[in-house]
Amino acid sequence: MNRFNELYQKKLMTIGQLASLAESGWNFCSDIGISIPFAMYDAIGARARNGEISNVTMQNFLDVSTMPCFENDLSGKIRGISWFTGVEGRKAINSGHADVMPNYFRDAPSLFRDFVDIDAYCAVASPMDKHGYFSTCNAACSFALSRKAKHIFLEVNENMPRSAYTSFIHISQVTALCENHIPLATSAPDKEDEIGTAIGRIIADEIPNGSTIQLGIGNIPGAVGRLLKEKRNLGIHTELFTDTMMNLLECGAADNSRKSIHDGRSVATFVFGSKKLYDFVDDNPSIEMHPVDYVNDPAVIARNQSMMSINAAVEVDFMGQVCAESIGSRHISGTGGQVDFVRGAVQSSGGKSFIAFTSTASGGKISRISPVLKSGAFVTTSKNDVDHVVTEYGIAKLRGKSVYQRAKALIAIAHPNFRDELTHEARKLNIIV
Repeated sequence: MNRFNELYQKKLMTIGQLASLAESGWNFCSDIGISIPFAMYDAIGARARNGEISNVTMQNFLDVSTMPCFENDLSGKIRGISWFTGVEGRKAINSGHADVMPNYFRDAPSLFRDFVDIDAYCAVASPMDKHGYFSTCNAACSFALSRKAKHIFLEVNENMPRSAYTSFIHISQVTALCENHIPLATSAPDKEDEIGTAIGRIIADEIPNGSTIQLGIGNIPGAVGRLLKEKRNLGIHTELFTDTMMNLLECGAADNSRKSIHDGRSVATFVFGSKKLYDFVDDNPSIEMHPVDYVNDPAVIARNQSMMSINAAVEVDFMGQVCAESIGSRHISGTGGQVDFVRGAVQSSGGKSFIAFTSTASGGKISRISPVLKSGAFVTTSKNDVDHVVTEYGIAKLRGKSVYQRAKALIAIAHPNFRDELTHEARKLNIIV
């Protein structure tokens, strides 16, 4: 047995034993999605439920499974702080049982370094290699968290893909670890529908061969990805690596051959999707996982010629303000990397940014294009950053346009049932006279 294996065995314990190391008042932090050690956190939550520890904080991105910090019965004992929110976190935040950390995704590592005391960095990791290193696959904040934390706790899972260029953790850095070889959380396949396909076609027609693409989360970015299979020599530089991007690589539409940087390789900061996707990423040298303060840096993004950014939204107003993270004041998700890629794409030579959504909500009762955002709505992308806005009725180019021109262009791609009303409201606001 080599010295790394000896260290591993010394630090190996059950999940319960590892949870017993947690202390009252500790702040636990994790990276994003499948990097979150849900079983470990459940065990820590059980201790809080039994009255053994209290005043615990758990900070995370994109909860893809249930977490004790979002459970109502643990309110006052464990508090969750979400940096980008999934379904369970959304419920807890809107009921007042959890908190939100406003941030641009690119800034998250520096925010952790400069403002957050971290007692324990907790992560799911692939098995240790012969050199004593673990891969967390998702690299967004792992390096910053592991360097700042007083303790590192790992939940080793043989199903966790081992990625290239990620933030590796050495056994010598680890305080304690457990093994838990359970299936990783997966995302539901994007839903295919007629409207989403129509929007996807409009955007795909705007993307030339040889472009580098970023696709956000949601059915419409997924539809764009499916329609890009007709393209050639696409590159991938994105925060989230998805099944859609795997499919583009497998069918030959994407080969990264014309990228300005990282030629021949796909670049991302985290992965979330199907088991097939995780198997595809595992030990794949053509997929680089880098920290988010590099991947999402607008200056880095802009170095890719013909950078195309596609993201979703909830609502856009006549000024061009984009809300993508709330319905009124009701929290949905977070800023994420939308602004990072909007800014990077428009600064890229030949680049474009697209904000896409269906023209209506609530079964056609509400227009997503509105005179002003709903009361309390969070502005995700500002009026000064927005570029193209797309619905199933067309595309509105807003960058370089006045408010009058923006209102006219947006009304033209609104649902026909709302165009007269929107025009009337624009006149009331003295935008159109």
